[in-house]
Amino acid sequence: MANQKEKMGAYKKISQKYPDVTASLNSLGETIRNSGPIDGKTSQLIQLAAAAAGQSEGSVHSHTRRALEEGATRAEIEHALLLLISVMGFPKTAAAMSWATDILDGEAVE
Repeated sequence: MANQKEKMGAYKKISQKYPDVTASLNSLGETIRNSGPIDGKTSQLIQLAAAAAGQSEGSVHSHTRRALEEGATRAEIEHALLLLISVMGFPKTAAAMSWATDILDGEAVE
């Protein structure tokens, strides 16, 4: 859990030191999500899968949280990740699922 706190703290530190950069990044993400026909929930599930494929624990946490906010169910989040087994293998998928579970079970910090 200490490693998790460390990762979450890194984003906050960057945000505090470079607020214009993170504001621009957030604006770009919003612009991209709003530029096409894919709904918010599906968008977050796609981004969750990409975060899992990139093995980014912090991004998996973030996009799991955002998918829930957009109305995704636990089953939809888990299925989105299970679909990755044939693409990236079981061990990497299992790791991503454990990171998503941190959020789904309310264990992750922030």
